[in-house]
Amino acid sequence: MSLLIFPYAFPVNRTPRNFRHFAAERSLRILFSLLFVGAFVGGTSASRARPQQTDKEAGPDVKKVEPPSWWVGLTPEVMLLLSGHDLEATHVECNLPTLRVSRTQATAGGNYLFIWLKIGAETKSGTAVCRIAAPKGTTSFELPLAARAPTLGKFQGLSQDDVMYLIMPDRFANGDPTNDEPTEALGSHDRSKPRAYHGGDLRGIQNHLPYLKDLGVTTLWLTPIVKNGAAQDYHGYSAVDLYAVDPHLGALKDYQELVAAAHKQGRKILFDIVPNHVGPKHPWVSNSPLPDWFHGTLQHHINSFSPLKGSFYGKAGDQAIENDPFELLIDPHATMRMKRNLTEGWFVGILPDMNTENPVVEQYLLQNSIWWAETSGLDGFRIDTFPYVGRKFWANWHAGLRRLYPYLTTIGEVFDPDPSVTSFFVGGVKRYDGIDSGLSTVFDFPMFFTLRDVLLRNAPTGRIADVLRHDALYVHPDMLVPFFANHDVPRFASAEGSSPAKLKLAFGLTLTLRGIPEIYYGDEIGMPGGGDPDNRRDFPGGWIGDANNAFTQFGRTREQQETFSYVQSLLRLRREHAALRVGQLWHLASGESSYVFARESEEERLVVAFNNADQPRELRIPLADTPAERAAAAGLVFGDAKVELAGKEIHITMPAQSLSIFSLN
Repeated sequence: MSLLIFPYAFPVNRTPRNFRHFAAERSLRILFSLLFVGAFVGGTSASRARPQQTDKEAGPDVKKVEPPSWWVGLTPEVMLLLSGHDLEATHVECNLPTLRVSRTQATAGGNYLFIWLKIGAETKSGTAVCRIAAPKGTTSFELPLAARAPTLGKFQGLSQDDVMYLIMPDRFANGDPTNDEPTEALGSHDRSKPRAYHGGDLRGIQNHLPYLKDLGVTTLWLTPIVKNGAAQDYHGYSAVDLYAVDPHLGALKDYQELVAAAHKQGRKILFDIVPNHVGPKHPWVSNSPLPDWFHGTLQHHINSFSPLKGSFYGKAGDQAIENDPFELLIDPHATMRMKRNLTEGWFVGILPDMNTENPVVEQYLLQNSIWWAETSGLDGFRIDTFPYVGRKFWANWHAGLRRLYPYLTTIGEVFDPDPSVTSFFVGGVKRYDGIDSGLSTVFDFPMFFTLRDVLLRNAPTGRIADVLRHDALYVHPDMLVPFFANHDVPRFASAEGSSPAKLKLAFGLTLTLRGIPEIYYGDEIGMPGGGDPDNRRDFPGGWIGDANNAFTQFGRTREQQETFSYVQSLLRLRREHAALRVGQLWHLASGESSYVFARESEEERLVVAFNNADQPRELRIPLADTPAERAAAAGLVFGDAKVELAGKEIHITMPAQSLSIFSLN
């Protein structure tokens, strides 16, 4: 089939500049064997259905149960979605008196059956067996019910002490070559093709946890690990099964072991979740559980591109990286007609948009999030395409999640350069629509756009201070996630206007500004790469036979080691100096080519001096009425600047294109 290339994972205009690839191939159903028994048997990690019948007319058949397992004492009820045929149930009963079926709903001509199962407080762990009576006969299914594992050290959430590291599992390291080409995905593995699977997996990440610890990051954000449907869906954003690990990456046990190993080392794990859409090859697309399971159908749907252009709000539209007009979603005067494409359109016209206004869909997606959290002990969720989902859903989803996991952090992707837009989606306050989204924080896209413009296009450095002055719009600006690169944009090292010095400056600012910084895998060694998929190259050394192993100091080139050491040193400083993590940020000086700011904690005051000019710069900064006014001495902590206290002024001589840090005592 011909390849379909289209934009993905960030908002784009009709003429996008960056792309994610989504080609479709066959999707497979997971079959569960089932034998009806009259009592509990040993618990398993997935629900079981009886063997598929060869004669469809022979009677009802259950092929799949979602969720595949649950926990006693977790929720008083679970909604099950059974897939199969002839499931027009007249009666459903389970083998324990503590389990009660409160209602059922057969849909799609009996191809699906919803069961709302009450789980009594006295229920014990084991495997529940439930019998379905239908007009064409009887069948049964099993649902493992486990006791909850201890929660100590799990569901931790993030804090300002953390530093995030973004990994695309397929491109990081190959820890298990046996899963490179699963039997159900023959022909999908080819490292010579940039859009094929390359063999990276969950075990490869676990094998390199020591490298990440040595670098100094604390939290791993993995792009989606759920099962995808096509040979080009290595990125994970085109799901065909929301309850299965993609076989290219391993099995559920591999993910559980990775989370456990990370926790043992003091690392945390973010799960990338996508309630907005599934992949075009998901079985639901051709046979949906409910008529309004999606917004629209495969044959009749709108796309996510807004019909309105940036000129509606008088914007020039000259950004190097485009985004959809999310202003419409925060505008109390915008009509529903103006907003509908964004909230109900199929993403880029291809990815089926979940109807999150449907309470059954809402419950399904909430339970899916709970299942992944409970089965692994993850510490937070990165939420893809956040604005494209209705705000009422997010309020309910967060409320349901926080009842069980009050400390989980949720980070939304709001790909927009305007702080007045990004701040609108963060929780902690009700907006004009009367809704509090509940979202913990967002990625700091306004700072991302600004850092790239300042460093790559020599925009006025004062724009950094301009972004920071909008922190008043956020309930907790200290929880924002500043970054300068991710998997949706060209690598910084290969961007026009970049240089090794500029890359260091990007790290310097990202790791010293307020918030929880994010680093894209490989940037710490200056990995090159253009637009998607070139920005997702394999990490050198992650595969047997690689010419260089950049996971080790001796396997890095001189330039790679220089960048790595620079980042490692900054991360060490961040660990050692609370002011760089939790300190209040104060402007001291800002202009065309330089920005100087202080970070003040109870224990210390640090000053960060940034010079973007290609020549040295001298500054004399008055200290009266600043946190530094009582300073008696200054000492260099990082970099090559020279600093001197002279009365009530501080004199700073900054080298060209440099960032330095010094302490005030």
